[in-house]
Amino acid sequence: MKDFWNERYTEEGLAYGEEPNEYLTSVVSHLNPGASVLVVGDGEGRNGVWLAEQGFNVFSVDYSEVAVNKIKRLADLRKVKIKAECHDLTEYEWPENEFDAVIAIYLHFPPEVRALMHRKMLAALKLGGKVIIEAFHKEQLKYPSGGPPVEPMLFSEDMLKNDFEHALILELCETITRLNEGKYHVGEGAVVRLIAERV
Repeated sequence: MKDFWNERYTEEGLAYGEEPNEYLTSVVSHLNPGASVLVVGDGEGRNGVWLAEQGFNVFSVDYSEVAVNKIKRLADLRKVKIKAECHDLTEYEWPENEFDAVIAIYLHFPPEVRALMHRKMLAALKLGGKVIIEAFHKEQLKYPSGGPPVEPMLFSEDMLKNDFEHALILELCETITRLNEGKYHVGEGAVVRLIAERV
């Protein structure tokens, strides 16, 4: 799988564009100015670098070393400071009680580790910190706009409700949205969105 992502991110340009995820930009007001933010699966950095531009203290993590190098280059280009490291999140020694927010945009795990990874995201937060997720819904298989091509890798509202049962769920919904994110997320897509607070 690492080879797949390294190959994708070796392509010219940015696979998912330079602009941040629209849902993230619409809910960033949930975060306090200067908050510490962990962006997991940040790809080439479009979300992490944008958050740094908004004044947040950002730590971006991705599975692909090619992607992490591109995060650093994009941050330099935009003249912001960002910490970026390459890790396999399923083997990563996740920090605990450290961040004000964890951002996971289109980060899909195999079903056998998904719930654990979501618990790790929650545990990485300080009390009152928030997890923000946008991911492809199981209905995405009907749409040609990107995402994992197999149903077990996709999400549902009930799945996230169960994974974050020990958090305060501030927002959880399934919706159809129009994606315009580089060349791999284009057109109508079925997504699920979550904001959950550690309590």
